[in-house]
Amino acid sequence: MRQVFSFVFTLVAVCLIAGPAYSQGWGNLKGRFVYDGKAPAPQPITPTKDQEVCGKTKLVDESLLVGTNGGLQNVVVFISVGPGDKAPAVHPDLKKAASEPVVFDNAQCRFSPHIALVQTGQTVNLTNSDAVAHNTKVDAFNQPINPLLPPGAKLAQKFTAEERLPAKASCSIHPWMTGWLVIKSHPYMAVTDENGEFEIKNIPAGTWTFQFWHEKAGYLDSVTINSKATTWKRGRVDLDIKDKASLNLGDVKVAASAFEG
Repeated sequence: MRQVFSFVFTLVAVCLIAGPAYSQGWGNLKGRFVYDGKAPAPQPITPTKDQEVCGKTKLVDESLLVGTNGGLQNVVVFISVGPGDKAPAVHPDLKKAASEPVVFDNAQCRFSPHIALVQTGQTVNLTNSDAVAHNTKVDAFNQPINPLLPPGAKLAQKFTAEERLPAKASCSIHPWMTGWLVIKSHPYMAVTDENGEFEIKNIPAGTWTFQFWHEKAGYLDSVTINSKATTWKRGRVDLDIKDKASLNLGDVKVAASAFEG
């Protein structure tokens, strides 16, 4: 009888210890970034090389794109994991994404997409859809690369270490070409669309530090939410993600002055 009691006690203890692994909650984060000022028109780019190919498309400077509704495009949002911090658990629905390749294309003499989201260890297919040669120079701190891509080329690349900030991509042959790779050890990252909107789904419930960055402004540390001026030091803010709930930041306004200079 004593042995039975001991076995039951041990089983209960194991279940209690293992319990959190099975009761992990998940929530979402979404919001909309707004350019607070008169929306600037995209600045046109005049190709200085390979005009017979690069001149066929209306190229614009993509470092600051604002939609007709004021939506600020290409704001990067991600969970910031510092040295020694525990990485977020990954929702089962998101684990498959890491095994699917990301395509970072040289197309119509620009990078497509302009900003690519990449997990460490994930395959990135560097491709060239143009009829002229390109190179994809990625200024990653941990793993810089600069492969030459002839027309029609495809090169599989993996990044093994997380980058603290987005890594700039450029083409030395066509110097107006600029793109970015956001390389993280987890899938909890997003880029705002043409309406300024973003959503990150299936985030582990709990308090996480999120960081907000834009290539033209850098860290988004001065914003206005619900008519209240708010400071996010180095673009970071701690947000509480609740189980089975979606945290909506609403409209996050960024002053036009943040993009000057």
